[in-house]
Amino acid sequence: MGLTVLMNAGPWLSVPPRGYGGIENVVATLVPPLRRLGVRVVLASVGTSTVPVDERITVFAEGQFGALQRPYNQVCGVAQAHLAAVVRELHARDDIDLVHDHVEAVGLATLAAMGPDAPPVLHTLHWDLTKHPELYGGLDGGDRVRVNGVSGAQLNRAPKALLKHSVGHVHLATPLAEEAHRRPRMAKGGYVLVLGRVNPGKGQDVAVRLARRVGFPLVLAGPVGPYHRPADLAAAGDDARQNPDVRYFHDEVVPFLDGDRVRWIGTVAGRDRDILLAGARATLFPLRWEEPGGTAVVESLALGTPVVAMARGCLPELIDHGRTGLLTGDEEELADLVLAADLLEPDECRREAAARFTPAVMARRYLALYEQLRRLGSTPRLHAA
Repeated sequence: MGLTVLMNAGPWLSVPPRGYGGIENVVATLVPPLRRLGVRVVLASVGTSTVPVDERITVFAEGQFGALQRPYNQVCGVAQAHLAAVVRELHARDDIDLVHDHVEAVGLATLAAMGPDAPPVLHTLHWDLTKHPELYGGLDGGDRVRVNGVSGAQLNRAPKALLKHSVGHVHLATPLAEEAHRRPRMAKGGYVLVLGRVNPGKGQDVAVRLARRVGFPLVLAGPVGPYHRPADLAAAGDDARQNPDVRYFHDEVVPFLDGDRVRWIGTVAGRDRDILLAGARATLFPLRWEEPGGTAVVESLALGTPVVAMARGCLPELIDHGRTGLLTGDEEELADLVLAADLLEPDECRREAAARFTPAVMARRYLALYEQLRRLGSTPRLHAA
């Protein structure tokens, strides 16, 4: 095919990330099958990225995620420095057929501002689209700049100007879904797992209250603010409470932790995370927000663990109620559904993941969008001076 795509992952974390990193995990999942389909990938990321690609653009040797905890006027140049290098690269060469951008707000704004002679841009929206109303409400990228969502529910919340640039949605994928239906069963433990960053939108306070009231063992796995291990959070002391997620954790979650039946274990990565997820009787998503993508949901299905969740955001698109999970609109009903999850068949979850959520499925969908973008707009190139 000879298609060359500049994949802009941003300056925050490596691809793949070490531990937590949603967007960077998506990019790491997408790039290998794209290359197997014949796409040349030029990755714009940080120096510690290890995913195999054809070329790299790097400004920062290491991920700058920690800088996000600093005041805006100290960190506002990080993303701009990264985007400036991307723009310079586009000006300096004429072989980039398309830019696939994943950098929130500044990626879309910068690439749209390059004008009609720049390559086509597909900007993937990984977040809540009620953010950035001024940017999204006034977007005008012409035929050159298009956006896609990670679920239909997410795009349903898009402002009109943003929706006019939409080419649809692509559900997220996981390498765990490859041959998932052929994976041997793993013995289930008695615990329920909540996996993800600890914050009010994810609803860990709901989970701990239900676990204590009903009596099921509960494990919370994921970072609290910038702290990935209980020891790190303890060592930070009271100063850590300046972070709103840390305040939420201490005020709403900690009173229900007992270190035995209800516990927070911090971030778990790699094989340890997969074992923890596969061994859970169910994963619980007591969401208070409209979840846009649901990476942890498709990972749970791929490992044969049914999902119990609030029917919010993308969850009804990913879960077949009564077969691969149980959904409700009532927080209090979640406890009963956790107990009923034992009746669901783990093999059904794995079969669903293998059919719908593999990297190859996601890559073919994106390749179709790339070709659609090239047909929608003209594709003149910026030439080096």
